[in-house]
Amino acid sequence: MIDLEYEIVRSPKRRKLTITVERDRTVTVHAPEGTPEEEVRRAVDAKRQWILAKVTHAQKYQNRLHPPGKEVVNGESAPYFRIEISETASGEVEFAGRFLVPPTHQARRRQVLREWYVARAKETILARAQQLARELGVAFAGARILDTRFRWGSCTVRDNVSFNWRLIKAPMFVIDYVIVHELAHLLEPNHTARFWSIVRAKTRPWKRQRRG
Repeated sequence: MIDLEYEIVRSPKRRKLTITVERDRTVTVHAPEGTPEEEVRRAVDAKRQWILAKVTHAQKYQNRLHPPGKEVVNGESAPYFRIEISETASGEVEFAGRFLVPPTHQARRRQVLREWYVARAKETILARAQQLARELGVAFAGARILDTRFRWGSCTVRDNVSFNWRLIKAPMFVIDYVIVHELAHLLEPNHTARFWSIVRAKTRPWKRQRRG
């Protein structure tokens, strides 16, 4: 069974549990405050086929630094890019319009592809976090790439930020949005009007660029 990643957003004003799938394939469960985890899991399981149909639907992304998609299920292909068992100059996994996996890694191809994504995430997301922090005039204590199941990013009370390695599969404007979201918590810990104002002020130019 395919694992589903989702974020839970609880609100005291909400009376009904709903599930949404955004254009970037993130799955959000909106639930009344106090909803047990088990109830959320049951709701997600009940809508599993609908969610999978949404998150695997082909979408056109622009400004994509790295290939998107789910982790490879078999040795033949990924949802968007072909995987070939082939020698490479580096002896490691390479991407050139398709994934090239050396024969020495064939038996553990799922693991090496994941390692490839994690390495790209560390290179791209952490560097981008530093740049956006400077632009926002904030400083974080540390930044890490983690394997989290339900969250794309987080900011702790000790001013550490972390990001899900799977975020590297998203288009760049989504990566930037998640980073700004977490960095904004360094200025405003809660999801207040001021917090969303900070996020909107930084992301509005990207939205105009997408429309153009």
